[in-house]
This record gives sequence, structure tokens and C-alpha cells, in this order.
Amino acid sequence: MENSSRPLPSGRADRRHRAGSRRHRAGIEPPAVLGLDRPDLDTGQPEQTGPDADQPDRPGPGLPGLAGLSDRLLDPVAEEDLAGADEEAEEARQRFARRRRLTLTGLALTAGLSAVLLVLTLLNWVPQEPASRPLTSAERGRLAVMRVTNQRDLRAGLQVTIGRGGDRTDLLGWVDWARRLVYVDVGGPGAGVLRGLAQATPTVLMSRPDPTAVPAPAMPPLIPPVDGWRVAPDQRLTPLLAMIFALTADRPDPVDETSGRWVGRERQHGENLDILEAPWPGPEPAEATRYFLDPDGRLLRLEATVAPVGPVTVHLNRVDRPTLRPVDALGGRPGLPRALNSAERDRWRGLPARLRAAGGATLTVTVPASADTNLRGRGWLSWTSNTAYLGVTDLDAEGTRTLVRREGGKVTRVDTAAPGDPADPPPLPPPGTGWRGGAHRAQALDPLVARALRAARGSGPSGTPRRVRGDNLTGSVVDVIEVGSGSGRTRYWVDRSGLLRRLELPTPGGAWAQLDLKPGRVPSLPKPTKAR
Repeated sequence: MENSSRPLPSGRADRRHRAGSRRHRAGIEPPAVLGLDRPDLDTGQPEQTGPDADQPDRPGPGLPGLAGLSDRLLDPVAEEDLAGADEEAEEARQRFARRRRLTLTGLALTAGLSAVLLVLTLLNWVPQEPASRPLTSAERGRLAVMRVTNQRDLRAGLQVTIGRGGDRTDLLGWVDWARRLVYVDVGGPGAGVLRGLAQATPTVLMSRPDPTAVPAPAMPPLIPPVDGWRVAPDQRLTPLLAMIFALTADRPDPVDETSGRWVGRERQHGENLDILEAPWPGPEPAEATRYFLDPDGRLLRLEATVAPVGPVTVHLNRVDRPTLRPVDALGGRPGLPRALNSAERDRWRGLPARLRAAGGATLTVTVPASADTNLRGRGWLSWTSNTAYLGVTDLDAEGTRTLVRREGGKVTRVDTAAPGDPADPPPLPPPGTGWRGGAHRAQALDPLVARALRAARGSGPSGTPRRVRGDNLTGSVVDVIEVGSGSGRTRYWVDRSGLLRRLELPTPGGAWAQLDLKPGRVPSLPKPTKAR
């Protein structure tokens, strides 16, 4: 049978051409390789005409056209073309996927950044307010209870700036309104002789000068040093400290309906603070006072002009507020006064006899009497002969030492050149001439020496004793026992063996003077040969 090649019917060829084109666009098969979408493809069969033209192809003997097509499909070149087309299609899909991922990532980052900016804008947005207006009733109420709120909070961190530029003085530390104590480190270019640590009560400012300290202040140690304290030689901070102490009250201030203005708002530590301008409620001279109050009426910042120190800014930290300990020159840490128990009472009653048995004691004296008188001394006393002999120096009188002799109720003094070490004991034997009585700056220590000698006479100190607290002195556990009241108080530090280790008296300036004793043998204390 003769085999003849017949072209595909035009309808079928068009359908196969469109299918092949779709497969090509989808990356499935390239029509250039298969050639099934071309109407002129030579399939090896003649084109059917006549009545059988629309009949499906039937297999017949001898299909050289299909054999040729098989050869073409199995042709290595065609296979390579097909594989290359698949690879190109895969690369195109990967490029599209990468572009899609990058686009989605960019959109996500843009959306996230927009959300963050929106949140920050909302958090820091403050409604527009007028530059100044009268106080509302709620604002007047918060201002009225501001000082009561401070008293309720007890303590606060303190950061104070006084003045500006090269005259600026900085204070950094704490205020304890309950114990009436300020404890700060003083620095800044204008600190002067106050550079160093300072503690203050409403009646006295004590300082521990440190000229070598760095200009910028640091938080002071929670346990203050025990030595080096004196009444501050410069008292210019006193009005400022009085204002800080006056920031508390036990009842709300009267509400003034006519004064005071709201002048702005500031954001601090995540809270909106109202800035209120109102007169200072205390007696201290303060002008142009601005209070920065939070919604609960807590004062976080204060700006004022205080005479004579000038412009002042006070920041209060409501989180950093530890318990403060006053130095010994301010009376030491407070206690809970109570009556003596039986053991303490026995030691107290036996104190005079034990002192007489000890014979005498070595003395160390510290008297912060005033800004102009800060005495330090060493010497001895004898309970047996009722005498005392000391060498005393004043921190503000360089080059001079005063020798003090006490016998019974008589006190004489002589001024001499200061030794190389002011802590040296007085010379023995004492000078034979030049002794005088009368008024002298060293007379501030006379009450201390008189009370120490009197403690060994008769039945001891008169008055009802009360234990103020327990304490520690040079490694010895002591009971601090107070007799008297007010300015007539005397504190006796008695160790567990019943001996006197320290005696304290309040000074007229509001500090405490100390006389430390080390009971034991003392040298013979000769009388001066002449006294006038």
C-alpha cells in the first residue's frame, strides 16, 4: 500500500497551534521543538479529503511520517532545546518570586516604620495650650496639698543648681523631711570652701571640706565619714536649705483664688507636668517661684530666685530616697528613747565608783561651736585629783594652740605656738607663766570637761536617765544614755563594762560637742606656778 503524507486538517491544526502556544507561554514546551502547532507540519500522512476528512486518524500499515516525528522527538538537539527552555522558565519564575518577596518586605518595613512614628507622635503630642492662664480649681487644689504630699513621702533625691556660669554651685544628694536632714555633695565652679560633703538641719550647716574633690559633685556615701566635720565656714547656703526644709507641712496651704497662674506644661519621666507660678508659702525670701507638679500633686522641680544666692533650680527624685544617717556632730542616728532595763540601770548606778577606780582618762575633744569656732583638742583628766589638762587648736586660727588647765572649778589658759602635729598631746611639764582666766574662744569646751569630772563625784549625774539607742565606738558596744532635756541634755556613752567612753553636749549653734575618753593611767598633772 502506498503511503502518502497528508497535512492536518485546518481546524485541528489551529487547535493544536493554540494549545502549543499556551504551553509555550506557560513554560511547558517550546513549539519550535515539537512543531505541532504549525499547520504545514509533515506528519508522514497525506491530507485527507473526501468523506473521511473529518474522521479521526486511524492506525494503518506503514506510518513513515510518525516515524519521522518520533525521530525528531528523540533528536538530542531537540531535547537540549527543550531542557534549555525549561531552565529559562524556572529562572524567570525565581526572579519573579524574588521581586515579589522584596516588594512585600519593603511594604512591611514601611508599614512598621509608619506605625512606630505614629506611636511616638501620639506619646509626645501635647495639646496646644494658651501661654498663660489663671489656675483651675483642680490645679489650686494640687498646689495646696503639695507640701503635705512631700511630708507623706518622707524623703527624696535632691539635685540643686545655684547660679549660672562660672559662679554655679551644684548640690547632689538627698533630703529627709521626716528627720529634718539634708545630705549632699557640694561641687561646681562656685563651690569655694564648701566643696566636699555637707549635712544640714534647720539650725546648723555642717561641712567636711575637700579642696581636692573633682568639680562635678557625686552622690555622697550612704554611711558618712566619721571625722573631719565642722560648722561650715560659709553659710550662704542657709536660705536655700531653709526653703528646702519648708517644702513640707502637716496641713494643706490656704487656697488663694486670686493669685497663681498656669504657665506651661513639660514632659518628664513619661508624665506631663503642669508648671504653676504662685507665691512661696513659707517665710523664706523666694521670688518668681515655679512649681512643676505631676497629676498627683507631687513636686518634681522647683525654680525660684532666693535671696541672696540668686536663681535656684531644685530637682526632686521620688525614686532614689534612702534612709539617711546624721553624723555625730548632728547627734548621730536617731533612736527610740526608753527607760533603762535592770542591767543598764546597774551599770549606770555603778558608773561613779568605776570612774574613781579607773583614776583618769586620755581625752580627745571635738567642739563645732560656730562657723568661727571649731575646736580640736587632746589631753588628760584625773578623777582622783579632779583636774584636767588639754592642748586645744581652732581650725580657723592657724599657728596657735591654747593650753587649758582645770582644777576644781577654776580654768586658766595660755596661748602658745602650735606644734608640728596639732594632734600631739600638750607639753609636760606645762609652762610656768602666762596663765590667764576670763573669756576665750576655747571656753566652748569647758562644759564638756566639767561634766566629765562631775560624773565621778557622789552618786553621779543627776536627773532621770533614758536609753536613746545602742551604738558602737572604736569597737566597743555602748548604750547611749541621755539625762536632762532641751539644751540641758547630756549624753553618756557607757560600755558594757560600765565605763564612760564618750560624753556629748548640744552647742548653742545646734551641733553636738564630743569628748571621747580612754580610761586608764594618766601622767601626773602639776599645777601651774602662776595664774592671773
